[in-house]
Amino acid sequence: MSIAFAPSPRSTLGLEWELALVDQHTRELKNIAPTLLPQLQQSHPSSGFPHFTGELLQNTIELVTAPHSHVADATADLRELAILAETAAATEGAELIGSGSHPFSRWDKQLVTDHERYHRVIEKYRWWGRNMLIWGVHIHIGIDREDRVVPIMHALLTHLPHLLALSASSPFWAGDSTGYASNRTLRFQQLPTAGLPWEVDDWADVERVLDDLSKTGIIAEPTEARWDIRPAPKWGTLEVRFCDGASTLASIGALAALTQCLAEHYQRQADLGLPLPRLQPWFVRENKWRAARYGLDAEVITSAAGRQAPLRDEIAALLVTLAPVAASLGCEAELAHVAVMLDGGPHGHGGGTSAERQLRLFEELGGADAGQPALVGVVDALTREFRAGLE
Repeated sequence: MSIAFAPSPRSTLGLEWELALVDQHTRELKNIAPTLLPQLQQSHPSSGFPHFTGELLQNTIELVTAPHSHVADATADLRELAILAETAAATEGAELIGSGSHPFSRWDKQLVTDHERYHRVIEKYRWWGRNMLIWGVHIHIGIDREDRVVPIMHALLTHLPHLLALSASSPFWAGDSTGYASNRTLRFQQLPTAGLPWEVDDWADVERVLDDLSKTGIIAEPTEARWDIRPAPKWGTLEVRFCDGASTLASIGALAALTQCLAEHYQRQADLGLPLPRLQPWFVRENKWRAARYGLDAEVITSAAGRQAPLRDEIAALLVTLAPVAASLGCEAELAHVAVMLDGGPHGHGGGTSAERQLRLFEELGGADAGQPALVGVVDALTREFRAGLE
């Protein structure tokens, strides 16, 4: 199978933000996307791609930006879309939250979107398909040379725990505190075509893998290879797909800036003929699990020789390394917000990741002893964070 990788301006980016609709009063998920989407799509017509899309479940709206060179422009694009979506949701008695999971709504109460692709998912994966009550952020980064797609993909995988832990926002599932910063990560990889990419060394390997998956009926189209990082040939990008749903626009900006800077950093190394980093797949898998389990408190494997270090320290050092790249890309302010996300910890206030804030508030509201009211309080906080981030 020959797959053309479209030309794309280097290190440009596009953002996709999956948002959950919740009832203004009960805070349960609200299955009204089919009502809202036609209004939104009419108010903001497509310019080569839809800005508002549905997802597997009717409780979800996805916002999609145009391609941009600067993170600030991409987040401004998202802000405009989010305000429109928030206004439309209010007319139906709903609000929006950004989170990797809902603290207490159950999967078996949700409605599947009426679309051939989603019917195919449910028919094939059954219980696990219906359990995909999760939301994420996808970041597309332009790669201007086909021969660099796979090396940069592997280089970005060495930073999977950094981005995953910073984005972690799914500590609860169906009313339970799971003990994971990102329970979404473990849920999503149950699908057989999801999770870490297959071991490929170059673009020809990607074509061979997708050909094998297609001719055996494992996938119906290339986008059904739902890898954590995957080439998006149609757009000429690498798509980073493993981040949990973002609770605030500022956190999306930080994740986007870190991803854009990393991709550009490695493109510059390739310009100089320098080798790009790559970890053994068993180390990448372990790092992914550690970040999902422990979030920023994880200790991760940082080299092929097996060196390990605290993830918080690694991210802090990375910010120093990437500062000149951020300056050249014009995303210094957004990258600086990563430091705010690092400053959470078990007793921090105001900073930290969404998972840390959710768990901290849950305990302040009485934790497991308080039950549902504490979880409702977490959803209340998520709605406030979403609104505040658009001001």
